[in-house]
Amino acid sequence: MTDIRKYSDRKEYLIKAVSERRRKLRDLAIQYKGNKCEICGYDKCRQALEFHHKDTTLKDFGISAKGYTRAWKNIKNELDKCIMVCANCHRELHNNI
Repeated sequence: MTDIRKYSDRKEYLIKAVSERRRKLRDLAIQYKGNKCEICGYDKCRQALEFHHKDTTLKDFGISAKGYTRAWKNIKNELDKCIMVCANCHRELHNNI
């Protein structure tokens, strides 16, 4: 018996598809920026890696906030304005430490 998707299953399917696409784009972004914190070299937990805009006046969109719904070309252009840092280094940057 074949498993046929029903219209009622569409919402769940789309949620999973979007979630998977965002995960893949985040993995690509991390890889594109070198897989580690550009300040201290941290690379143990990918969820702890974040993107910090070097100049916020040039920021078109936040990478994590709605950024993964865009085309890879646009994400890459925005990533070129950022450095990738671990959560600790990111907090220190924002507190001028």
